[in-house]
Amino acid sequence: MAWLEYVLPLIFLAPLGAAALVAITLRDVQTVGLRSPHDGEPIHEIAQAHRDRLEKARMVFFMDATLAPTLTLMPIVYGMGRMLFAEEQSWLEWSLYGVVSTLLAMLFCFLILRDVQRVRRLTRSLACELAVGQALDHLIRPLAKPYFVFHDFPADSYTIDNVLVTPQGVFVIQTVAREFPLDLEGRPVNTVSVESERLRFRGWNERQVLRKARLSTVWLRQWLSRHAKLSVPVRGFLVLPGWVIDDETEHLGDSRDIRVVDGIDLATQLGIGDGDIIDDTQRQHLVDVLNARYQRLESKPPAN
Repeated sequence: MAWLEYVLPLIFLAPLGAAALVAITLRDVQTVGLRSPHDGEPIHEIAQAHRDRLEKARMVFFMDATLAPTLTLMPIVYGMGRMLFAEEQSWLEWSLYGVVSTLLAMLFCFLILRDVQRVRRLTRSLACELAVGQALDHLIRPLAKPYFVFHDFPADSYTIDNVLVTPQGVFVIQTVAREFPLDLEGRPVNTVSVESERLRFRGWNERQVLRKARLSTVWLRQWLSRHAKLSVPVRGFLVLPGWVIDDETEHLGDSRDIRVVDGIDLATQLGIGDGDIIDDTQRQHLVDVLNARYQRLESKPPAN
């Protein structure tokens, strides 16, 4: 029975298959979320959307790094089993096993490099958003200055990093993390030029982040007008922690729909303390309306 020559070598794949099964089973350990002991709902922390994306990226990295040696060795191990049961050896068959193992090794090298870059990018993004979130939390003084901060506020199909309600108005605050490019001498260049429709970094331009911040601001302004029945100032801010901002739109003054700041002394950059515009009753109504949506959709935040 010639077919046994191909079936019996599968026995040698059992240990590798078991190792792969254990890795797939342990992937759930990488994505264990914290839940409240009171109601069982997920605990929502600062930058929770970024935390979730980072956990998923780490899980994918864990799977790729764990399965890489197992799956890469399978063709070779199967071929070694064929040596024991085959009456004749075929160099063409052995070459096929070698080619498959080589292609798998190259594929997993690419996947692991991609995963490492993604984890690094998301880690930096999380650090920047946490820095902005902590700066906003420092503004909360319920007894003296009633400020209210909503982190990862759910919009229609995405999340707004931070929504801040103050006596001076409502602020939409989006955070962007970017690596510093290097000059010819290897020194970081951390200056970004701000135009009305784009950000000019050293070596590349970006428009999407400004569009998203502008879209978030317009969406929240219209949503509050429709649900809170109030016309209050809603201002958009894009925070680039660590960058030196060269704002070419500064001459436009308050007519700018989006302001780009570095996040240092954020309260001053937001203009908090310049005079109350919203009274206590209106502010509390805004908080109640925002909190109702926040609590309703908190357990199922929209994906970015």
